[in-house]
Amino acid sequence: MSGASGPLVGEVSPGEAWRILEDTSSALLIDVRTRAEWGFVGVPDLSEVGQSTIFVEWASFPDMSANPQFVAEVMEAIGDNTPSTLLFICRSGARSFRAATTIAEHFVRVGVSGECLNVAEGFEGDLDPQGHRGLHNGWKARGLAWRQS
Repeated sequence: MSGASGPLVGEVSPGEAWRILEDTSSALLIDVRTRAEWGFVGVPDLSEVGQSTIFVEWASFPDMSANPQFVAEVMEAIGDNTPSTLLFICRSGARSFRAATTIAEHFVRVGVSGECLNVAEGFEGDLDPQGHRGLHNGWKARGLAWRQS
């Protein structure tokens, strides 16, 4: 989807996302994966850059039903001061692109300015030739900080 001046959502690599979070105190990372993914696979650890990840499910496990409160939950999480940049991440970049687009469209409707970026490759990245994630590309494979509970 494009706005009057171009696409509503840009894409950045995991490394570029890290640099944005490191250099821009008003940038936020929103992880839109499921609670199961956060718990079993791990989450980005932004403590090194003085940031915290915001967790809002785009869809819920196990049936992956859409979260009807997604926009409201994101807006509540970011509070009154809209960040200059919102970065969205999921497993591979597909759900987070849809989530980023949804928030960008909401921003247009309500007259809020803020850049929405999708973290291409996501947290685990694409499948490798053996059918595994987390080794070929993505946040984890790029060596960025993460933790498990």
